[in-house]
Amino acid sequence: MKNNAIIFCLALMLSSTLLNAQEVKQARSAADVLDEALVEARDQQKKVFLMFHASWCGWCHRMDSLMAHPDIKAAFNRNFVIAHLVVSEAPKLKHLENPGAEEIRKGLGADKTGIPFWVIYDPVGNILADAFMRPGGEIRGAPGENTGCPATEEEVEHWIRVLKQTTDMKEAELETVVKLFKR
Repeated sequence: MKNNAIIFCLALMLSSTLLNAQEVKQARSAADVLDEALVEARDQQKKVFLMFHASWCGWCHRMDSLMAHPDIKAAFNRNFVIAHLVVSEAPKLKHLENPGAEEIRKGLGADKTGIPFWVIYDPVGNILADAFMRPGGEIRGAPGENTGCPATEEEVEHWIRVLKQTTDMKEAELETVVKLFKR
């Protein structure tokens, strides 16, 4: 009986050590995440939808949930390889961040804006659109206001403009996107 207790304690300590080792394991590099998504997009003739997010970000989770809604999930999956880069985590969760993600975000002019922040790439890595709402309704150009997870009338209009220009979504699918995001 004593030996069983010792073995149990040793097994518990080992599993705890392994779990802690997994927790502090560094996330994949941002370059690797983006490169993998671009390869998949080329293979599948899709675009890449890249979202900067964090574990604590409610709007990020809302964006993911809305894009995964059963009424529109197929439309997003038909058009995009969806990838995420983790940024702006709390100090104890820094290991979740993708190394290099902040640098990519800064290169996009989005380092001073909130999250989620998203960008759409063609399969060879050219930027087609992003979350910045610009004067005149352009989907590319100088940074504007981050729409994040679109919710207001103006943000959803920008989102729909982007989707019309970067996807093959049908009018009924776009109407569903509007209905879901304006909730």
